[in-house]
Amino acid sequence: MYKKNIYIAVTFIILGVMFFSLKDSLAGSSTDEFDENEVTISANTERTIDIELKNKGNMIASWYGPKFHGKVTANGEIYDQMSMTAAHKNMPFGTMLKLTNPRNGKSVVVRINDRGPYIKGRQLDLSKGAATVLGMLHKGVVKIQVEELVMNDFNNPVIAMN
Repeated sequence: MYKKNIYIAVTFIILGVMFFSLKDSLAGSSTDEFDENEVTISANTERTIDIELKNKGNMIASWYGPKFHGKVTANGEIYDQMSMTAAHKNMPFGTMLKLTNPRNGKSVVVRINDRGPYIKGRQLDLSKGAATVLGMLHKGVVKIQVEELVMNDFNNPVIAMN
């Protein structure tokens, strides 16, 4: 349970960093205040998150969804076909991957939460939501570029809590 909470916390940190980077670049400011109908997220400004993209090469990816939606994944969470998740045969649960479809340049960040695929020649099974973002829903199986998001101390729960 402790590891699952760390993975969830790291996921929110990544999403927060991505959100604030996008917000700042669009707005041209670095304010953390929003209107009263939006949630305010405060960040510890004394610490930075260094994210390294580690090239994992190209992989053949397919997608899965409707028949598994609402069922338990290999890591124990309930599968949501529209979430940004993926299955891999042996990558650790919680591994964050940036996937890029070289045919159209579309990218998405997914989290490994399941095992598979179990069809010869395929290395990743993506959620329907991730496949939609990558523009591969109709084709079904595509070769994608894979990069692992490696975060400085946040990959080590003992260091991250200090």
